[in-house]
Amino acid sequence: MTRVAAETVAEAPRPGMFSNARVHGDQFFLSGMHAGGPGGVVGGADTYLQAQEAFRRVRALTGACGAVVDDILVLRVYLTDIADRAVVGRARSEVFSGDFPCSTLVEVSALVEPGLKVEVEAQGVIGSHSST
Repeated sequence: MTRVAAETVAEAPRPGMFSNARVHGDQFFLSGMHAGGPGGVVGGADTYLQAQEAFRRVRALTGACGAVVDDILVLRVYLTDIADRAVVGRARSEVFSGDFPCSTLVEVSALVEPGLKVEVEAQGVIGSHSST
């Protein structure tokens, strides 16, 4: 298993806690991506902007794994307010087209940092988009 990093996605603030991305054979696994960082929450309180940032990070890490977003087979989205599902869906539609990944969307009481509203976790198989 190989740990993978993307230059444009900050690593975990506490080294040794978790990996942002791992590859095992042709499978890749991404930790939940959100809009938080050392400078605060990207997009402030705007759920749509936070979702765009989370999906940007998912796309960057997917590429670092040697895959493309169409290789993502499973997507999990966590929201602190289920009423925001439409704006998160809008951000998601900017990333995925065609044959969409299997997906789960759930409401949670909170995310890891104050002010975060959405987190996106993904996994897939490198090169799977070309075999469909």
